[in-house]
Amino acid sequence: MGRAESMGQELALAAAIVLALAAPAAAQDDIGPATKRPTVSRNAPPSSNATVNLINLLVKQGVLSEEQAAALVKQADDEAYVARQAVSNATAKAEDATKSASTAANAVSPPGTKRVTYVPEIVKQQLREDLKKEVMEKAQREGWASPGQYPEWTHRLRFYGDVRTRYEGDFFPKGNVPQVNFNAINTGSPFLEDNINAVNPYFPPTYNTTQDRNRFRFRARLGLDADLFNGFTAGLRIATGENSSPVSTNQTFGASGGNFSKYALWLDRAFLNYQAFQDDFVLSFGRFDNPFWSPTDLVWYKDIGFDGFAAQAKYELFDRFTPFAVAGAFPVFNTDLNAGLNTSNLNGPVKLPSRDKWLFGGQIGLGARLDPDSEMKVAVAYYDFTNVQGQLSSPCQVLAASDTCDTDLLRPPFAQKGNTYMALRNIPAVFLPNPTLNYQFYGLASAFRPLVVSGQVDFAQFNPYHIILDGEYVRNTGWNRTDVAAKVLVNFLQTGPTVGCTSTPCPQIYTGGNQGWMGRLTVGNRELKALWDWNAFAGYKWLESDAVIDAFTDSDFGLGGTNLKGYFVGGNVALGPNVWLTGRWMSANQVAGAPYAVDIFQLDLNARF
Repeated sequence: MGRAESMGQELALAAAIVLALAAPAAAQDDIGPATKRPTVSRNAPPSSNATVNLINLLVKQGVLSEEQAAALVKQADDEAYVARQAVSNATAKAEDATKSASTAANAVSPPGTKRVTYVPEIVKQQLREDLKKEVMEKAQREGWASPGQYPEWTHRLRFYGDVRTRYEGDFFPKGNVPQVNFNAINTGSPFLEDNINAVNPYFPPTYNTTQDRNRFRFRARLGLDADLFNGFTAGLRIATGENSSPVSTNQTFGASGGNFSKYALWLDRAFLNYQAFQDDFVLSFGRFDNPFWSPTDLVWYKDIGFDGFAAQAKYELFDRFTPFAVAGAFPVFNTDLNAGLNTSNLNGPVKLPSRDKWLFGGQIGLGARLDPDSEMKVAVAYYDFTNVQGQLSSPCQVLAASDTCDTDLLRPPFAQKGNTYMALRNIPAVFLPNPTLNYQFYGLASAFRPLVVSGQVDFAQFNPYHIILDGEYVRNTGWNRTDVAAKVLVNFLQTGPTVGCTSTPCPQIYTGGNQGWMGRLTVGNRELKALWDWNAFAGYKWLESDAVIDAFTDSDFGLGGTNLKGYFVGGNVALGPNVWLTGRWMSANQVAGAPYAVDIFQLDLNARF
């Protein structure tokens, strides 16, 4: 029996029960058959239909008469027939619709296409979510999902920067001897040297080493990093600075013209990087940060930029042990393609030869986690500077400051102070208009091939506070004492009558050196992230005259350069997540040569964004 037929009979039964209970016996007897009805016997056998059996039971109990029961059965049968017909018609129509849909699908589907005639609701929901996600991602990429928002490419750009204001006090003790400013000579007009008196009362230019100074300075930098594709990134940064010094972006208030004049901006970074294997391998091209790991400022100033190409690689060989390597080639100076004529050559004018200067460097190291709270890192680096050592020119006749000689390009394009210098021009006295004077440039007396050993240990057992030990040692393997002593102009000890000198001038003994070392202890928060985070540091530095090229080392300690020794102390305290104060005291003395000392106090207010 179908579901529709059963429902009809159940409805009929319910109606019968209501009539039987509600109508009086006389009313029941008055109901007469309008048509021929089936006979219902009080002794009818059990039926397979539960409704008929119930009606028979009611007849036996006298609740219904046989005529009433027959009418109910007839009504139930009629309603069941109508329900069966409706179900049959609906089924036929559904089959026809299915056949039509199947025929249409076959007409547009290629052979072998599988069709799903039923898709669960959960699958439909997932399809809707996937489609919505795909559309929204496309909309966000193309910038039409949210009017007013930036297009997709802007999300691959990151701007950053920092601003620092500084008070600096430079305090000179009594007894200092003026320091020759070879950088001023080599980047300007040649020095008119006095061969007879050895010391010109007005020249050469010197650094101020006797008058205390108070300066207010600032530094501002703005950078941009851009993600390109498949590991390629690019970056730019501009910075302030009084000049193109590679080791200082400081600008002194009132300098560069004064009278509230505007200050210059310099291109400080411009590079392309390629990163692979989750940044375990990095190639850098252009002008970028120092690729060599250097925990101190002994050899490289912390903010120095390198021009050229570098490759960095690291690999976690064992658990907690990660070796790394760095190599690169960097042009220090590139000769102009239109290099000038040597008009003062005794054999006639000749084209000046190229004097390109390069730095080739390599470093290997190991980073290790000794335990969950301790880390260490060690490295060894070797650097080879080519064409930086001065050479004496061929015989050269110099009649005016504009004349040139064939080794003039070997003079350093930038220097601080401390290295030992030599005269570059070979000017025979017989050709001088005045035998006591000549125009001279100066070059580095030593070659430079420094070997550097670096190390750092970080103890973090007192989290969030750290105890960090940094150390570095350098030895210039290209230095030769005999060679440098034969050409020395500075960093010498002049003997006198008290030690048996009777000649004029007294002989000069070279006292420079080729080694340096630095140690530093830092205690406190490793990074300043929240209000009142702090750290304090103290250290000692010894850097002999020709251990490294003075142009690239720290510009603050001893007012920059080499041939310095002394201590420094200081600390940092955070005023917020991106604002902090720094204070430092540095006391430096000259290692060799004429007396020179300076104490420096710096107070910085720093901010980054």
